[in-house]
Amino acid sequence: MKRILLTLLVLIGLQVQAQDTTCTYFKGKEVYEFDYQMDTILYWEEQTTKFYDIEVKYGNVLCLDLSDHKNRVRKVITTFFDGTFREDILDSKDDVYYSPRGTVKISVGKPRWAIKL
Repeated sequence: MKRILLTLLVLIGLQVQAQDTTCTYFKGKEVYEFDYQMDTILYWEEQTTKFYDIEVKYGNVLCLDLSDHKNRVRKVITTFFDGTFREDILDSKDDVYYSPRGTVKISVGKPRWAIKL
């Protein structure tokens, strides 16, 4: 019985995959990519296009930190592994979002004014 239980635990352990988390920090026009675990900046650049595209490896999680320090919104398009996509309008004044399961690409728009009703 112990061998069967041990075998099952080993098989389950082999099926579990490590999940990495990367983080992208938006502050106005500046975009910072950094390692979530080590808290080190990998690189930064200025957002010059309408949408900033972030590739996400299948199974990984993206931490999206929107810190425009003003009441703004950003359009975020999430593309999934099966080709479907979802569009969201997210508040971008000091908010953090995490990518849903199955995400392969996230496109983040420039900050825009929004009127909330």
